[in-house]
Amino acid sequence: MSTTDEARALLRRLGAERIAHPGGTLLTHLERVRIQLALWDARPALQLAGLCHAFYGTDGFPAALLPLDRRTELASVIGPEAEAIVHFYASCDRGATYPHLLEPRFRDRFTGRTYAPDLVLRRNFAELTAANELDLARRDPAFRERWGPELLALLTRFRPLLSQLAWRDTLAVLHDS
Repeated sequence: MSTTDEARALLRRLGAERIAHPGGTLLTHLERVRIQLALWDARPALQLAGLCHAFYGTDGFPAALLPLDRRTELASVIGPEAEAIVHFYASCDRGATYPHLLEPRFRDRFTGRTYAPDLVLRRNFAELTAANELDLARRDPAFRERWGPELLALLTRFRPLLSQLAWRDTLAVLHDS
């Protein structure tokens, strides 16, 4: 069984296919995010993080599949690098971080700590954010109409951190929103 298959099995055991999410279930959304990252030639750890990005909940989707004190459980399935990306993504205080990610300034919503993450982690975060938000915008016209201009502004700020493929898709999905 591949690491991706093991991650899917864990997601199913923890009920991700029973949690409603725009465009279907949480599991289908997570799979689409993984596929999007693969289409953008993201390395395997980032693709796995895309598949698992909601394990600890997020600032925008609080339903957590695992509490933080069980991080080793996820790391044992997807590896420590992918798990660290998942944790970083989940820990983002979006209101405090989004305007300042390029500076770099990141606020951890779990600890309240503000710090300067390295460039690789910020690129992972930006790419995962784009894949996640573009999936929602593609699936839900009301979401795109309501949030499209704000997402385009956000991803335009993140552009120096995004791959060319991610930026191209951002424009394709959000340009006329």
